Amino acid sequence: MENHLSLIKTGYQDIEKRVFPRFPFSYLTFKAQNGSERAFAVKDISYTGMQLSLKDGGHPYKNGQSVSGVLHWRGASLDLNAQVKWVHGQRLGVEFNGDASFENQIKEFLSIDNIIRGMRALHQSRMNLDIPSDLHYWLQADGPVEVFVWCHKDGEISRFQLVMMESFVEYQDGKGLKTGRVITKRDLDTPLVQEDEFVFEMDEAVSEERLQFAHQIVSRIPADYLPERVTDFLRLKLGL
Repeated sequence: MENHLSLIKTGYQDIEKRVFPRFPFSYLTFKAQNGSERAFAVKDISYTGMQLSLKDGGHPYKNGQSVSGVLHWRGASLDLNAQVKWVHGQRLGVEFNGDASFENQIKEFLSIDNIIRGMRALHQSRMNLDIPSDLHYWLQADGPVEVFVWCHKDGEISRFQLVMMESFVEYQDGKGLKTGRVITKRDLDTPLVQEDEFVFEMDEAVSEERLQFAHQIVSRIPADYLPERVTDFLRLKLGL
């Protein structure tokens, strides 16, 4: 998993890659109503758009095409219209079409309350997940949020990352905090491991807005999901 530290510099931007394990199931889905009646898994989502994926089979959508349907997430649903911005095989990215009313609806759908309600402690899962040995704590709320906490062999925290829709916050021992924006996320399927490769555009200076988002997530993590010492560590490094 150390390949998640690779660095590429392009012009004035720092573009960094991270590779994280992928949980194979998602309760966040999109049921299209025009052109395809299939249910897509929502790979990631923000207030402005989302990435969709099919496990098998194809879809009829092309770049620039309109798509409408319903988002479903743990009993909540939201009707939406969108435009396809890119297509790569069974994956496609769409941008939401909507007025101020829809903006309020998507923000409510992706509210902190709903994110925390949909969060799972995957490190406590009874499923046979292929988790790296140094990844001690892994929280996920389907598409919107993931939290990774890595530890040294002695159990002390070495680094942590929060991926929160389009935002990224990372702390590494000896390097401190970084923040950035998610540019791409793609599957890296191998015969034995399911992983996602993220590409981030790192901020020149730590973003207080992204830290505030991280503050809201960490402060609401259920007490039985992380040991108190881990939560305290995250709060300390994020400035809570």
